Amino acid sequence: MSYLESRLKTVPTGFSKVFYLSWPLILLLTAISATGFLMLYSVAGGTLDTWAAPQMKRFGVGMVAMLIVAFVPIWFWRNMSLLAYLFALLLLIAVELFGAIGMGAQRWLEIGPLRIQPSELMKIALVMILAAYYDWLDLEKVSKPQWVALPVAIILLPTFLVLTQPDLGTAVMLVMGGGIVMLAAGVSLWYFGGVIALVVALVFGVMESRGTDWQLLHDYQYKRIDTFLDPSSDPLGAGYNIMQAQIALGSGGWSGRGFMQGTQSRLNFLPEKHTDFIFTTLAEEFGFVGAFSLLLLYAGVIAICLYSAVINRDRYSSLLTIGVAGSFFLFFAINMAMVMGLMPVVGVPLPLVSYGGTAMMILLAAFGLVQSAHVHRPR
Repeated sequence: MSYLESRLKTVPTGFSKVFYLSWPLILLLTAISATGFLMLYSVAGGTLDTWAAPQMKRFGVGMVAMLIVAFVPIWFWRNMSLLAYLFALLLLIAVELFGAIGMGAQRWLEIGPLRIQPSELMKIALVMILAAYYDWLDLEKVSKPQWVALPVAIILLPTFLVLTQPDLGTAVMLVMGGGIVMLAAGVSLWYFGGVIALVVALVFGVMESRGTDWQLLHDYQYKRIDTFLDPSSDPLGAGYNIMQAQIALGSGGWSGRGFMQGTQSRLNFLPEKHTDFIFTTLAEEFGFVGAFSLLLLYAGVIAICLYSAVINRDRYSSLLTIGVAGSFFLFFAINMAMVMGLMPVVGVPLPLVSYGGTAMMILLAAFGLVQSAHVHRPR
């Protein structure tokens, strides 16, 4: 009996796969999305049609996509990893050539009535190709310089394309998401230490060059740094968004002002209240209790994914699951840090809560990959 035949006898087939799905994961994803529906209803002033209803429809489509992906054997997705990466790369190049422009950025492709953001697809395709690469690579070669160079190039190529859109938040997520997979695959920590040292040196050089003949940034870019460090230095300009967000966060207190009682969102002080800054609305209306409860839901998703990765004896499945979990963590960690003023505003939405179609459906499809790895793992 071949290895493949013996392996297939250890995984469920047909409709029985339903019983092997990670139902706790599905329930947590549904709870997080329901929180998003509630907040979108609130920020729209008690109206479903504006944002909540379209988001519900997208969630339904995304859940169907997740189940379809989950029922397909994981070895199929492993074989499709390179194709998925190349397809996402071609879409990013297409954005450069004839992408739609919105809010000063060129990040979308319009295909008939659909408007998609290829960089969202690249976040998952990058995890897939890196997991497949390290599944193929012998363990003793993982930290060899010549074998580290290729995944670095795989990460930097789409990162450069995304930076030209420009989309700093997604570019940071691509680099960090790829780094998570490399770290999980066993790449030496010396490489990561070198990257961190390089970043620190670059930041130091940028700040030291200010006002000199060899100044590395434009004056307006230094102004943005000043505003991040002290938003009150420009309260009606560059610092307005983060100051209003911090007011909303602080005014929620322990238990919040109450559902649909948040003044910052109701009176339209909050910018992008249905997308990037929706977490501040949640904190204002439900306080620390509501914000921490959402954080617990996110933590539950990460814990389930990590447990599934640990018990999975298939290297590709394990790395893929860790990569998806890591990307999901970066989503909410960067968003929350951004709206609290702990890092610059870079336009990263709150996963499954912020309004948006491409991000939600691709993220749910990514959890379909996690489900496929869980369902089809060797037993």
